[in-house]
Amino acid sequence: MTTNEVTQHDTSVQSAPAEGAKPRITGMQKRVLAGGSVGQFIEFYDFALYGLSAVVLSQLFFPSESAFIGLLSTFATFGVAFLIRPLGGLFFGALGDKIGRRRVLYITLVSIGAATAAIGLLPTYATIGALAPALLVLCRLVQGFSAGGESVGAPSFVFEHAPANRRGFWLNITLAATALPSVVAGTLILILSQSMSDADFQSWGWRIPFLLALPLSLFGLWIRAKTEESEVFKAVLAKNETKEYSPIRETFRTNKVRMLQVIFVMGLTAMGFYFLSGYFVSYVQTTGNLSRDQSLLANAAAMAFYALLLPIGGIIGDRVGRKPMLIAGSAALAVFAVPCFMLVTSGVLGLAILGQLLFVIPLCIYGGGCYTFFVEIFTTKTRFTSAAISYNVAYAIFGGTAPFVGTALVAATDVAYSPGFYMSAAAVIVLLLLTLTRVPETRGRMG
Repeated sequence: MTTNEVTQHDTSVQSAPAEGAKPRITGMQKRVLAGGSVGQFIEFYDFALYGLSAVVLSQLFFPSESAFIGLLSTFATFGVAFLIRPLGGLFFGALGDKIGRRRVLYITLVSIGAATAAIGLLPTYATIGALAPALLVLCRLVQGFSAGGESVGAPSFVFEHAPANRRGFWLNITLAATALPSVVAGTLILILSQSMSDADFQSWGWRIPFLLALPLSLFGLWIRAKTEESEVFKAVLAKNETKEYSPIRETFRTNKVRMLQVIFVMGLTAMGFYFLSGYFVSYVQTTGNLSRDQSLLANAAAMAFYALLLPIGGIIGDRVGRKPMLIAGSAALAVFAVPCFMLVTSGVLGLAILGQLLFVIPLCIYGGGCYTFFVEIFTTKTRFTSAAISYNVAYAIFGGTAPFVGTALVAATDVAYSPGFYMSAAAVIVLLLLTLTRVPETRGRMG
């Protein structure tokens, strides 16, 4: 780490209010928290919906004599959106650091909603042939590019408005909204599939949840219209306007080491979250031999538990610090990942639910540190750009590929719980990074 980097971060530390202090929460802060949470909900609704619908989409857009090949193609398309996310993060991050978080978050939210609704309108392979999967990939690219800005812009916006001693709690409320889409989308798919014939669901019923994304995004836009930039960002923006300023150049000049640390730290939670939200529904069906309705029920229970537990992790992280949560969470994932995957693939509904619930606990311990760490580690001047690049690279490498790697591992090894070893190995690597290298404690920082 450069001398400039050390100085920059050391001088950014500020004292948090005393324990037990209850700062006054303004109406603006509440609207920012609501707007950030709604945006995260809509972004992850769109991504969760694709994962939950993977089996149906594979049949309609990637027909094959082998169900495995069709599913693998669907998950490859799932990963395409993550590959372009770093480019979206670079573009929207630099734009957000120059013109403001709020303006950028308008664009990203509408783009994601429109692309998801477009998937609900696409003709299938049976109608237009190879053009159908090509259009599906295009929609996923738009989703991914926009999500590259939304996924970091919303937490950064909330962070800069949050009370100093409750940032972990506020950030984890915002990120807990990423779990609810799986519950909502899963429940909606379950209701639709139960209320119509399989033929009708395959023909048009699956489209309804996708079409709902557009009005949801417009609702989020209405909430965000009632917010303003934080005072700390306004001060930085006013200073930047007096000279030529490049957020991208400044980011790579001062934050290379911190960005690399964030890639590994966030890569582990990305892998765990997308195993849970984007893979387990089809995994339980194809490997655990449970029905679609049973797999949706099990996953909805796990995602609801995640949404409830994650803010508690944030509260603990505000008290003990981010790094202890990261160490405890990665150690727990290293130990419990394989047993959890064994339960998930047991073929028994109760054990599948138990396995997913147990998997959620170490994820939320880890989340009590990582979801604040990844924006708190950077200064206000380059927060959006630095966090967006590193966060989205992590999600592209480790999150977007998780369903594909999991499916490939099961096929290659013929061991149903083999993805658990992959998860465990990743946790061990991150644990070593946290304990043997100079990953900082960030609690109390505010660039």
